[in-house]
Amino acid sequence: MSAELAPSQPAFAAIRQFITRLHFYVGLFVGPFLLVAAITGTLYVLTPQIENFLYRDQLMARTDGPARPLSDQIRVARQSIGEGPRLFAVRPSTEPGLTTRVMFTEPGLGESETRTVFIDPASLAVQGEMITYGTSGILPFRITLDYLHRNLLLGDIGRHYSELAASWLWFSIVGGLLLWYWQRSAKRPKAVAVTASARARRLHMLIGLWTALGLLFLSATGLTWSRWAGGNIDAFRNEVGWITPAITTTLNPEAEAPVLGEHAEHGMGAAVETAPPVSEQDMVARFDGVVASARAAGIDSPMIEIRPPRTVDQAFRVSEYDRSWPTQVDTVAVDPSSFSITSRADFESFPIVAKLIRWGIDAHMGVLFGVANQALMAAFGISLTAMIIYGYRMWWLRRPAPGSSPRTLIRSFSYLPPVAKLAALAVAIVFGVALPVMGVSLLVFLLIDFFRAALAEMMAAEQRNMPPGIR
Repeated sequence: MSAELAPSQPAFAAIRQFITRLHFYVGLFVGPFLLVAAITGTLYVLTPQIENFLYRDQLMARTDGPARPLSDQIRVARQSIGEGPRLFAVRPSTEPGLTTRVMFTEPGLGESETRTVFIDPASLAVQGEMITYGTSGILPFRITLDYLHRNLLLGDIGRHYSELAASWLWFSIVGGLLLWYWQRSAKRPKAVAVTASARARRLHMLIGLWTALGLLFLSATGLTWSRWAGGNIDAFRNEVGWITPAITTTLNPEAEAPVLGEHAEHGMGAAVETAPPVSEQDMVARFDGVVASARAAGIDSPMIEIRPPRTVDQAFRVSEYDRSWPTQVDTVAVDPSSFSITSRADFESFPIVAKLIRWGIDAHMGVLFGVANQALMAAFGISLTAMIIYGYRMWWLRRPAPGSSPRTLIRSFSYLPPVAKLAALAVAIVFGVALPVMGVSLLVFLLIDFFRAALAEMMAAEQRNMPPGIR
């Protein structure tokens, strides 16, 4: 790092030093969280084919021939799993040779998790039972990777780690671009020995330059999944009208369609129900008619999920879940008595912002453009990993000597001109409110700064008070 500035030095140099110091703090303290997110995210996007191989006995049907009615497949799954779990949804076989998924919920499962029975659609043989997760329907191997990436297997408390990483990644990239630009425009000596630190710095900057747009994209889309910042983003979208259209499954014509976020369909929590529950036996008998009605209404993707009603005043929900390109995520509600369509939400009619968010999330997960998307996201994850490692190497090679005066963020801030101080405080407040984990972590940076400065002052005072012969 450059030497500390004096308060009398130009305002631009003070601003540059402040950005440098904050960029360094983000790299030093948030870097480990970014590193874990990069490694686990890379593993996640690279493993769909591995998971398909691991669970091929459950995923691949063993019998050729026409599929039996869905109602028969569901009854076999019910016999296999017993009477306790509640029937949640069914995903019919998407092509010959693949099994049908009959999904159940029960107490003790995590949010968006289901117990899934895999049925051979031709022979009605049960080919296994596993926990599956979310709209993507991932299986135990990738569920573990997903939880590692999302919360380090620590539940809700662990989600703060990934939100911390996503909250600071964009700032780290923008700050790095500014530092590169300022260094690029600065005059350099003609002959300078290339040190190990200089090589690490050069590689650190080159990787950041080549991947900046992709990493900014990962930061933005990652924040939409986060707990606190994601909630603020959803509230902002609702306020300005950038909402994702959704159906209503109530058969009450006066009810309005709910406003949902991009991940609302993952929730398994039960709504408040006042009508009598529907008979499962009667409901199962209507599955095939509901699917036929949805197909006639334009639900043409082979990847569909049918969710039955829980009470007599609700409709079936039939939704497409093909997140690849072109995206097929249309949804309809089907009256189980008349098989008429009572509500629908077609992706074609979504506002452009809702479409962009849908595509952004799917690209982040590596599913929008298939293998090419997987490779690109993995390249970004590997690049981020390498950039962090080179950043730590650069810091280690240039770390201050023991006993030297600490270079603190608070001191760099004190050198800013008054207007720049007010601007920095305003920006910190705005982003601290919008991205709460970022705001809290910034306060932690300042506390560390304060204690570092206080400790250095105490050590210096003790040194000054020592007798000359002992120093």
